[in-house]
Amino acid sequence: MAETDREANRFSARASRYARVGVNVGGVAARMASARLFGGEGTTNAAALAQALGGLKGPIMKVAQLLATIPDLLPPEYAAELQKLQADAPPMGAAFVKRRMMAELGADWQSRFGSFDLKPAAAASLGQVHRATAKDGAKLACKLQYPDMQSAVEADLKQLEVAFALHRRMNSWLDTREIAQEIGARVREELDYTREAKHAALYAAVLKDIDAVRVPGVHADLSTKRLLTLNWLDGERILNFAESPVEIRNRLAQAMFKAWWHPFSRAAVIHGDPHLGNYTVFSEGGEAQGINLLDYGCVRIFHPRFVGGVVDLYRGLLEDDEARIVHAYEVWGFKNLNREIIDILNIWARFIYGPLLEDRTRTVADGVKPGEYGRRQAFQVHQALKERGPVTVPQEFVFMDRAAVGLGAVFLHLRSELNYHRLFEAEIESFSLDALARRQGEALAAAGLDLPR
Repeated sequence: MAETDREANRFSARASRYARVGVNVGGVAARMASARLFGGEGTTNAAALAQALGGLKGPIMKVAQLLATIPDLLPPEYAAELQKLQADAPPMGAAFVKRRMMAELGADWQSRFGSFDLKPAAAASLGQVHRATAKDGAKLACKLQYPDMQSAVEADLKQLEVAFALHRRMNSWLDTREIAQEIGARVREELDYTREAKHAALYAAVLKDIDAVRVPGVHADLSTKRLLTLNWLDGERILNFAESPVEIRNRLAQAMFKAWWHPFSRAAVIHGDPHLGNYTVFSEGGEAQGINLLDYGCVRIFHPRFVGGVVDLYRGLLEDDEARIVHAYEVWGFKNLNREIIDILNIWARFIYGPLLEDRTRTVADGVKPGEYGRRQAFQVHQALKERGPVTVPQEFVFMDRAAVGLGAVFLHLRSELNYHRLFEAEIESFSLDALARRQGEALAAAGLDLPR
């Protein structure tokens, strides 16, 4: 069979998989509803869901993994199965890559590189990464989007709407409409590599004085809306250092803390995808020194008032200031608050903020087994909201919560022992909304990004 025929068949197979999204997921959703209503084997259905999604790959995988990181949004057995999935899509072959590169950079695209490896170095849900070199020999990472991802994403998001509607009918304690809107907005943004390039430029500016975090430079002349070319940053998987001496693990954990909280406190922006593949560890003199932050597709830019709410809730919990706690929830967009709902929200808040509230050196889990981290609090919130709900989760809150949980998971893997309270205090020292708004405006303007509404 000719190479072009094989590529055409591969593309047809990919399109066919996306066409089966509704059938596969819909069938599992029906069994899930039946099990909820009449009793049944949840683990079996969960495995069926994972198997269906595992065969489909593509953007639905990103959505599924995202849902699994939102505590108690899915039944535990479903979340456990989805968290096992890897976002590795079938790679495009050499002939197909050539056609895609020609579509993005023109017929003479190869002459614009010193070299270009047609075999992908990594394949993910929306695209794949190729090693290359610039004409001057600089090492490059070229992220090339799979074809027709916009149609695939829209199809998947429609299925997500169906799943959320089903969830609302079976679980009236949680209104998921704003969650769905937020996920849709962020996943659609990830399709725009021009925007991702601006995100990378924003992070480079905000983290320029943080030596422990490296951000790749953007090669705008070799980038388009569906092709993003960045400097290649050499590094090792962070899990390779899980058994390193504690001082190394602590150094990497501090770098991760800076990578998340420094941009948030200085520009009201947060990296919303805490996937372990999105950062690597760089070394100097044979010893790990810090992290490379690699992917900028899922970045959330907040209005400064949202950051103010984060600081107010922290101060309110620290000082047992109920008025400040309530104000923070209202700033975030929680509505129809009453004493019972506030107490329920505080269960989760005290879990998320727990390491920041204690002025001592500790692990993030503080004696809790990694597999049980947050499970007890999520169960308490779930049960309480079933009795006292419903509650609507505000859009802006979704990725902030996801990032916080994901960052905590990194600290769990590293078993780091830090004074998280003092690290956080250093980030919000002399915090003011006016200063944050000014810094954010300057940083976004320099990166070519609009202010949040």
